[in-house]
Amino acid sequence: MPWNYPRVLAHRGGGKLAPENTLAALRCGLAHGYRAVEFDVMLSQDGVGVVMHDPQFGRTVAGQGSVAASTAADLVRQDAGSWFGAQFAGEPVPLFTEFVDYCRAQRIWMNIEIKPTPGAEEATGRWVAHTTRAHFADALLAGDLPRVPLLSSFSMTALAAARDAAPDLPRACLFDTIPPDWRAQAQALQAVAIHTNHQHLTPALAASVKDAGYGLFCYTVNEPARAHTILAWGVDGFCTDRIDLIGPAFA
Repeated sequence: MPWNYPRVLAHRGGGKLAPENTLAALRCGLAHGYRAVEFDVMLSQDGVGVVMHDPQFGRTVAGQGSVAASTAADLVRQDAGSWFGAQFAGEPVPLFTEFVDYCRAQRIWMNIEIKPTPGAEEATGRWVAHTTRAHFADALLAGDLPRVPLLSSFSMTALAAARDAAPDLPRACLFDTIPPDWRAQAQALQAVAIHTNHQHLTPALAASVKDAGYGLFCYTVNEPARAHTILAWGVDGFCTDRIDLIGPAFA
């Protein structure tokens, strides 16, 4: 399918300029002109989606603990900003619904990475798909597909659950290195795109994905020269941490 989405996305909201996966990061991305974002979702102990990348505390949230062992109420009380800088002290872990509401209000397009904690693959895929679909029922009904978020995941189990829960939401298979059976996996999941690490992409692989009719998206491209190179190979879009070096209209 043609790539009907923005071509350059802010990685986790604000790239390297704000604490990742926070509303502060979204505000930072907006300040740099970005109205497209990639971010991560996992489930709390009580089955509520929160926007975090790491299943364990210690990097963006201080102390001992994990997302899977914490309730959503506990998680939103955590400080997800101080690790990045004192000016972000007290920035909370956002609920997924809060994040989506902000993006909708600001017309920010979303690539939602389903990032399940171990053992919660099906539950996370199902919850994210159901909840996303509920937020975008109007756009789906109107056929306004470029406004609808794109779901992606390294977990094919989570993507299969998302497909079954909300088949009309678009999905992308996410691979660190594109495997030999990528086409069979994409067909089974009725995916519209392949997302991959740009460092492992080759011109031949890019051509095979594009020739098969899939969108091709890369993470995380932080050097303008490299961005030009992969775009020349036929890559449709990418996310970047360097929103200060690579603008939203770069591609």
